[in-house]
Amino acid sequence: MRILFCGDLVGRSGRDVVVERLPALRRDLDLDLVVANGENAAGGFGITQKICDELYKAGVDCITTGNHVWDQKETIAFIGSDPRLLRPINFPAGTPGKGSGVYQTRGGKKVLVANVMGRLFMDPLDDPFQAVDQLLKAHRMGGNVDAILIDFHGEATSEKMAMGHFLDGKVSLVVGTHTHVPTADHMILGKGTAYQTDAGMCGDYDSVIGMEKAIPVARFTKKMPTERLSAASGPGTLCGIFVETDDATGLAKRVEPVRAGGKLSQVLPKIEAVNA
Repeated sequence: MRILFCGDLVGRSGRDVVVERLPALRRDLDLDLVVANGENAAGGFGITQKICDELYKAGVDCITTGNHVWDQKETIAFIGSDPRLLRPINFPAGTPGKGSGVYQTRGGKKVLVANVMGRLFMDPLDDPFQAVDQLLKAHRMGGNVDAILIDFHGEATSEKMAMGHFLDGKVSLVVGTHTHVPTADHMILGKGTAYQTDAGMCGDYDSVIGMEKAIPVARFTKKMPTERLSAASGPGTLCGIFVETDDATGLAKRVEPVRAGGKLSQVLPKIEAVNA
């Protein structure tokens, strides 16, 4: 099975590059499932139902989020009726929406996608390790699902790495989001789980993590109140991670970065012709 995970979409630049590039990527990489983190898709702050529909139409199968999930107030009203939009699973009981879902691929295989948020330097949510551990008691690769993808939304690289090793051999992919810069540590861990500390963002990299440069620079240099941050609007780069799993075990056989468009160096996996 071939899966593409797209890092945090930031503003219109992030949405546009995904909408523009994803149809060809689905075809050229022969993708079975596409997941994207959309928590910054609405001008850098949250997501709307209109944006969700735009991404689904472009070929995204599931949207994960993070600490900005509630920045657009309308999300509270519709997240419960949209099974393809996830919020972190370790929000307290009773929070609208859900943190995981099982999605069927074009070939009929089932993939569990879970969204979980770290606690170091983040909002003090429930224990992310316990939350994922509980979830996996009801879902097992080779049993009731064929693959498992974990979006770990967190600030600290150490916490993300710890989650990767905690889940090694139990899931197909643990990928970090939130810091918006793609890390170079994509690998298959010792027991077969693909891992990358941060997938990066889909957005304009001529920016400060996706935001127009002047205001963040002023905040760091002058320490004075400034106007609200706004998403950078230049050409976007689609950043993500490509994983190919073993159909028998659900573990990773291959993991590679994806970077398409915009300012960053371009990287696309090479795929043999489907009918070769």
